[in-house]
Formats: sequence, structure tokens, C-alpha cells
Amino acid sequence: MAFKFPSDEWVKALMEELNKSTAYAEAAATWEGDFFFVAEIPGAAKPALLYMDLWHGKCRDAFLVTDDSAKTPAFRISGSLENWKKVLSKKLDPIQGMVTGQLKLKGNMAMIMKSVKAAKELVEAATRVPTEFPA
Repeated sequence: MAFKFPSDEWVKALMEELNKSTAYAEAAATWEGDFFFVAEIPGAAKPALLYMDLWHGKCRDAFLVTDDSAKTPAFRISGSLENWKKVLSKKLDPIQGMVTGQLKLKGNMAMIMKSVKAAKELVEAATRVPTEFPA
């Protein structure tokens, strides 16, 4: 069964995948910070927001955000649906995406640069989630 991206079910499947990944647990052992992953969907009234609370190699919470004022995460990474597809199919490295402006970051870039391996393991886990993209 494939999960629709971006959806509550998809981000919860990613949380499950992350929490069973020893590679992510090791790479993100010192990471402290939560995220909004923002997907700009063509034709949608507003972007989809996926929230993830990442803490010391585990994901403590993940959900599709319906009220973006409910949380104020340390990081916000935005991109078009097309660029998220590239990240999830390993055609675009997320760090390179941020450096080249294909993904936009609000938050401490230096902190992210110190955790490149954790970011790569997060993407690895995301590629293991069966994903279906909107047409």
C-alpha cells in the first residue's frame, strides 16, 4: 500500500520508519529540533505542512498540520511538489537543494550542516515509505 504525499498517513509512516532505523538513531544522536516540511502543491489553496519532532535520533511526533500557528518549529523547509519528488527519489540531495535554492530553509543552516549524515539518513528512511504523489 502506498501513502499519498503529503498526508498525515505518509508522515506517520516516515516516523515509524525513522524510529526503527539504527542508522538514523546513530546519525542523529545529538540532534534537537523540530521541522515543518512545506510542500507547495500546484492548484492547492495553500501549501501542505508536515510536522516532525526530531529528538536525539527518534521522531517523537509527526502529523499533517491543519493550523500552522499551533507549532513554531525550529526549522521550516519549503519546496515545490516537484522538488520534494526529486528528494524522495534521491535525484536531489536535500542539503544541495537548500544551497541551490530549490528548497528554502528558515532556521539555523549551520546546525543543519553539522548534521548532514542525519539529513541523509532521514531521506533514506523516507525513500523506504511507499509513496504516491498527486498527479
